[in-house]
Amino acid sequence: MRIGLQIPRFNWPGNPHNVGAKLAEIAKAAEDAGFHSLWVMDHFFQVEQGFGPYRDPMLEGYTTISYLAALTQRVKLGLMVTGNPYRHPGILIKTVTTLDVLSWGRAYLGIGAGWYVQEAMCLGVPFPHSRRELIERLEETLRIAKHMWKGDQSPFKGKHYQLDRPINNPQSISQPHPPILIGGEGEKKTLRLVAKYGDACNFQLGTRLKGYAPWMEERYRNRRERLTRKLAVLKEHCDSVGRSYDDIERTVLGAIEIAPDAMTTTEIVRLCQELAEMGFNQAIFNMPNVHEIKPLEIFGQEIIPLVANHEPDE
Repeated sequence: MRIGLQIPRFNWPGNPHNVGAKLAEIAKAAEDAGFHSLWVMDHFFQVEQGFGPYRDPMLEGYTTISYLAALTQRVKLGLMVTGNPYRHPGILIKTVTTLDVLSWGRAYLGIGAGWYVQEAMCLGVPFPHSRRELIERLEETLRIAKHMWKGDQSPFKGKHYQLDRPINNPQSISQPHPPILIGGEGEKKTLRLVAKYGDACNFQLGTRLKGYAPWMEERYRNRRERLTRKLAVLKEHCDSVGRSYDDIERTVLGAIEIAPDAMTTTEIVRLCQELAEMGFNQAIFNMPNVHEIKPLEIFGQEIIPLVANHEPDE
């Protein structure tokens, strides 16, 4: 079981003047602690739901993760997850390729259909209003990613996107390309896209911490039944498209906190072991007090060594 870190908040005391320095401290501490991956969100406003009001500080994702790439040497890097409507696919693939090249092959393409209409409309970004179109556009982006990463410069003519000559030079260091992680749990369409195009999936673990949206607590409480079902559906889609289920990295994202009135290290270790037994390869956590650094050190000393050799149950 691998452990990843997502950084979803930037409202630390002293911001914005200390944001760069604090991010550098977090990234270096996470790498030293043995975290496998490092993620930021792809939002322009805070997402509320317990993470903070929409007016809270929020950094642009690819600028931020590129900054963190320059400060680290081993940890994998990505956005959890890119909102597909926010960037033209050709530019997005060029951006992720650049991140991969400059980080010596450490990039993920984390991507999802998108959902946060408010921030898009406030910033003047066109945003489809139907779920069908969001999924159609996501699939075309995934097709374009495969097209460009295999070096195909022939025109791509889709329903929503047209690329006359999709040149991508230099190509990625990761081979055959940076792993594509698709976020979302829709059983009919999204999980089929994972089976067809993805190298990894990401499901919501939720949280039992106070102050978050009620649906996050409900998801955490019902995690075993719900997540086991999602993995079973993913396996069915893999079988139907002729893909090996074992080729897909199964990841989960949740909020935790190490504190006397929140969660103990023993509880987190048991949670990671439970997730591995369900079949997950990587648990990605965010923590409201990550800027204090001590939680990262505790992870490195008391959690990561205990779960590193816990294999997923296939």
